Amino acid sequence: MSNSSSISHFLLLPLSDTRQLQLLHFCLFLGISLAALLANGLIISTIACGHHLHTPMFFFLLNLALTDLGCICTTVPKAMHNSLWDTRNISYAGCAAQVFLFIFFLGSELSLLTIMCYDRYVSICKPLHYETLLGSRACAHMAAAAWASGFLNALMHTANTFSLPLCQGNALDQFFCEVPQILKLSCSKSNLRKLGLLGISICLSFGCFVFIVFSYVQIFRAVQRIPSEQGRHKAFSTCLPHLAVVSLFISTATFTYLKPPSISSPSLDLALSVLYSVVPPALNPLIYSLRNQEIKAAVGIVMVGLFKKL
Repeated sequence: MSNSSSISHFLLLPLSDTRQLQLLHFCLFLGISLAALLANGLIISTIACGHHLHTPMFFFLLNLALTDLGCICTTVPKAMHNSLWDTRNISYAGCAAQVFLFIFFLGSELSLLTIMCYDRYVSICKPLHYETLLGSRACAHMAAAAWASGFLNALMHTANTFSLPLCQGNALDQFFCEVPQILKLSCSKSNLRKLGLLGISICLSFGCFVFIVFSYVQIFRAVQRIPSEQGRHKAFSTCLPHLAVVSLFISTATFTYLKPPSISSPSLDLALSVLYSVVPPALNPLIYSLRNQEIKAAVGIVMVGLFKKL
């Protein structure tokens, strides 16, 4: 029997037992991470340099791209390293840092997605009040609140998780340090302590989802009253992808944390974790930004400028 004070490292889930498949997983993760880094980095630089893009919608897109970069850089590089060098180790401190950063960026992203839904609601349902409700100061306060909520949530979860005694070994059935997998190693009989913060986070996530769904009901009602078919199509084309990714993000993350142990398996846990931790950061640039004509034009200008400098 061991406890948390004697554990110096954790063992992550190997993505494959054969060397060829390990290298294949490395290449897949490398391609996904490079695509996410390039797309999100391009969006950040484009919005930061394009003064005509300094509007609430693009300001929140910039913050969302930062959280996407954080999510990818927190989990994927270590998985790539382990696949390339055929190892499973991650240090105790590295695992704690990974848990903190992942929850921090994940919580901030959920808050930003909720704020972006509010931005769409105001722009479509209350266009005359848009400048008043979403002024520069209000946007800065909302973004700061999103990052602060993610920080506090991550701090509480990390402190609670790593203060529990661990006596079930040090092997995690996941390719990164995930709170549910670490809680499986706990020998604490205080289920209230283990599940208390988890329940609070789930309630907050469900509250965000309910707010998003309610907002989109109002948005779709307003869109139906638009006389122009082109206007309705434009509104739906911007709202439906956002709703789809939010639903995928929240449903997979919630199911990961709430699913009963009887249906838990390493392959299912791995698939769910990829769906909420890797897929959204890679798809968000395409769904939220590169479909936007203003972003496309601004990206083209930035790319032309870079080629001229080269």
